[in-house]
Amino acid sequence: MEATPARSFRIDIGELALTGFDARIDPDRVSAAFERELSRLVRDRGVPLAADGTPVHLDALAGLPPLPRTTSPARLGEALARSVHAGLTGRGEAR
Repeated sequence: MEATPARSFRIDIGELALTGFDARIDPDRVSAAFERELSRLVRDRGVPLAADGTPVHLDALAGLPPLPRTTSPARLGEALARSVHAGLTGRGEAR
């Protein structure tokens, strides 16, 4: 039985700009939760847009699932990661 070679992904996100959220939302905690959840999703589910090994470059995504109304930085970061991963699965619109 042959072992499947490990795949690696590099996801560079230049900036996450969140506007309209309560000023008490700690951006460092949102970022940490985002990174943890996006890493988990990529590890568990992969990146379907790059499944054939061809590099993919997206400047922006639109039409992604909405974020919840919350004051929890962890919940916001996780929801944001799920939304970004949805864009990496082909949902949403590349811009």
